Amino acid sequence: MTEATHDPVHETVRDHYARAALQVLEKSSASCCDDGCCSPASDAVEATALYSAMDQSDLPDAAVLASLGCGNPVAVAELREGERVLDLGSGGGIDVLLSARCVGPTGRAFGLDMTDEMLALARQNAAEAGVGNVEFLKGLIEDIPLPAGSVDVVISNCVINLAADKPAVFREIARVLSAGGRVGVADIVADDSLNAEQRAQRGSYAGCIAGALSMSEYESGLLAAGLTDVSITPTHSVVEGMYSAIVKATKPLPA
Repeated sequence: MTEATHDPVHETVRDHYARAALQVLEKSSASCCDDGCCSPASDAVEATALYSAMDQSDLPDAAVLASLGCGNPVAVAELREGERVLDLGSGGGIDVLLSARCVGPTGRAFGLDMTDEMLALARQNAAEAGVGNVEFLKGLIEDIPLPAGSVDVVISNCVINLAADKPAVFREIARVLSAGGRVGVADIVADDSLNAEQRAQRGSYAGCIAGALSMSEYESGLLAAGLTDVSITPTHSVVEGMYSAIVKATKPLPA
C-alpha cells in the first residue's frame, strides 16, 4: 500500500483531522469543527442532529462529538444482517459502530482512515461501546488495504471530496465490492456550472469545499469505474452552488 506521506493534499487533510481527533481525545471544550471541518453545522452539537437519538443511544460521547460528516450514510445504505461494510475515512468511528449494529454479530464493519489520531479515537470508542464485529485499518482510500470482492457495501461520510486522486478512489470502491454490492455515500458536490477555481473560492480543501466534484464529474467517475445505477440526490445547501448529497451506485452482477 502506498502511504503517499509527502503528498501535500494528504498532509493538509491528515494534519487537519489529527487536530480534530486530539481535541476530542483530550476532551477539549472547543468544538472539533472550530476551524472548518466537513460538517456543514456550525458546531459539534448541531452536527449531532445528522443522527437520530436512537442512533446516538449507547454510543460513546466521543464518537458523536467526532462526527465531522455532512450526512448519515448508514441511514440510506440499507444494511442487512450478515453483510460486510466498509466506511471510507472512518474518523472517530460513528458510522462504523452504527453499521456494526445493523449487520449484527454475523456481519463485520471495517473503518479505513489514514490518521493515527482518528484511528486511536475510533478504537477507543469501539472498546467503550463493547462492539466486537469491527476492525479499523490504516490506509488511503485511494489504495484500500482489503482484497477484491471482500465487502458488500461501501459507505463514506463527506470524505471522498478530500481525496487527492478521486478516480483511484472510485476504482478501489469497485474493486473491493462484491458483485451486486452497493455504494451509499454522503458527500459534498458542486453545481456543474462551477469550475474548480470557483469552488476553491467558496472554502478550503480540508473544509470539504475546494476538492468537491461537480455532480456530472461524480457520476461520470463512478460510471468509468464500472459501477451502475448511479444516483446523486442533493439534501441541503452548504454554500452557494454546493450541496451535501447522497450518492448511490451498484457493482453489476456478471453477465
